[in-house]
Amino acid sequence: MKYTVDAKVFELREDIKFGIIIGKGLENSETTDEDESRLRRAEENMRTALGQEQLREVRNVALYRDVMTKSGINPNKYLVSVEAMFKRILKGGNLPKINALVDLCNAVSVEKVISLGGHDLDDIAQDMEVRFSKPEDRFLPFGAEDYEQVDEDELVFTSGNIVQTRKWVWRQSEHGKMTLNSSNIVFQLVGFGQDQSFDDAMKSIESLVVERFNGNCKSFVVDVYNQSIEF
Repeated sequence: MKYTVDAKVFELREDIKFGIIIGKGLENSETTDEDESRLRRAEENMRTALGQEQLREVRNVALYRDVMTKSGINPNKYLVSVEAMFKRILKGGNLPKINALVDLCNAVSVEKVISLGGHDLDDIAQDMEVRFSKPEDRFLPFGAEDYEQVDEDELVFTSGNIVQTRKWVWRQSEHGKMTLNSSNIVFQLVGFGQDQSFDDAMKSIESLVVERFNGNCKSFVVDVYNQSIEF
């Protein structure tokens, strides 16, 4: 299987990069007290470090919004998913418990202030690509049974013509969502240039795959110099 970022994406920002971790044989579970404690600590640390008015000034959040704007997406109307998550935390809310894999991914995302998503590889049949949409692309929202139309030339993450994430990092599909039965996962992280948060988040996910979920993994970085990988 291949993962490719279209060359036009790097025209938006040449320094954008995608961390891809292929985790195999994971043993997911319900969220333990220890798992939840890590997530709640991450939330509290974010509240201590940031004010609501500072969120859009945070480097990664500002750069995600910049890419969305340059691609033709209004980041005020279609809030970057992690910005929405961070905003909820800074208002005093807690993220819901879903399962250990989802909750610990969210914990790493909050700890490192980085966009991080996981997709169940057993629900992905074709090569993956970050690109601009095509007329035949379709998207199935969370919990829905009917596909919805994708806007023309919309920046998307796809598996073939199935859109995994709409409007780049706005909304994820029902296809590929991580459940208790998920054991083979593609993790996708997004950073820019020399970014310690990106490197640290990659290491954190690798550690979780091996130490918390008893799996194994291979890691890749896709950037302007290496626009496609195969695994």
